Amino acid sequence: MNKKGQSAKSIEAQYNILRVAIAIFISLLLAFVLIALVGGNPLDALKQFILEPISSRRNFGNVIELSIPLTFAGLAVCVMFQCNQFNMGVEGAFFFGGLTAGYFATKLFLPLPLHLLVAISCGAISGMLICVIPAVMKVKWNANEVVSSLMLNYVVLYLGNFILQYIMLDPTAGYPASSQFASSAKLPLLVSKTRIHAGLFLALILIVLIYIFVYKTKWGYSIRMVGKNENFARYSGIGVGGTILLSQLVGGALAGAGGATEVLGMYTRFSWVRLPGYGFDGIIIAILAGNNPIFVPLAAVFLSYLRIGADIMSRRTDIAPEFVSFVQSFIILLVGAKLFLEKYKHKKIVENSALLNKEEG
Repeated sequence: MNKKGQSAKSIEAQYNILRVAIAIFISLLLAFVLIALVGGNPLDALKQFILEPISSRRNFGNVIELSIPLTFAGLAVCVMFQCNQFNMGVEGAFFFGGLTAGYFATKLFLPLPLHLLVAISCGAISGMLICVIPAVMKVKWNANEVVSSLMLNYVVLYLGNFILQYIMLDPTAGYPASSQFASSAKLPLLVSKTRIHAGLFLALILIVLIYIFVYKTKWGYSIRMVGKNENFARYSGIGVGGTILLSQLVGGALAGAGGATEVLGMYTRFSWVRLPGYGFDGIIIAILAGNNPIFVPLAAVFLSYLRIGADIMSRRTDIAPEFVSFVQSFIILLVGAKLFLEKYKHKKIVENSALLNKEEG
């Protein structure tokens, strides 16, 4: 049977999937050894870690619940990374999107679909405003977006705490929290005995829309070209400054909508007094997904699965929940290492090139 040549793009995709799979396998193998060295029962611990998240509807529901905000954050970071912009403001945008949505969920009284639409839209707009600040500083004054966005996150946090304490606070709650959300602003639950909410549908819709935006529109093409080579993009007539701003606006909107969806789907009051951490998780998701929106939900479910498994394992064995930090850190280390399995990829591309030349000859 004769072999057929493949495109370089197909080989690249196969290589990336193989690299992630091998990274996961190596990480779990090292985790097994580590558990054995510290005196634990590795077989029992890994059984709890790997199998328990799918052992019941409730546990698997927890996996899906956690993957929803991770998907929003991963999509937001993906768009920014496609433009080669490392804006860490996704964390602040996620927080402020939830705060804004919580505010409108308590202050407005509208019919169910309209109230949800207004609250989530306002959350998305607030996320855009947060993320565009470091982008403007980058375009206008060439300020390092990593530093400015990290510092901005704390400004957003303290501003949010001020708003919660002096504008939204319900003194009868007994803890720092807003008034209860109107029922018309709550995302409905989808599966009984879980907290999987309708935000899942919104996340799935946005995955498709962002994929189309990044790979099928002229704006997405501009973002990708600026990300690959800013000088070449400028020479080709692409407005680099405007494209950078666009990527940050889209990413911020996704992060703000994610915060709004998380708050309205999982809580009855807004009570965040610290940054939720989803923005930083989005970086992990984007790296695992290779900045491809289609792979974001898979990466989100995988990371969610790791964390739920680690939580169950820590409660049923003597292994600390920080165990998952080791696993995910090693996976990121291997996936992020560009030379990991690079030799085998190049070997495959050379063999495939020779095969294609033979077919054409």
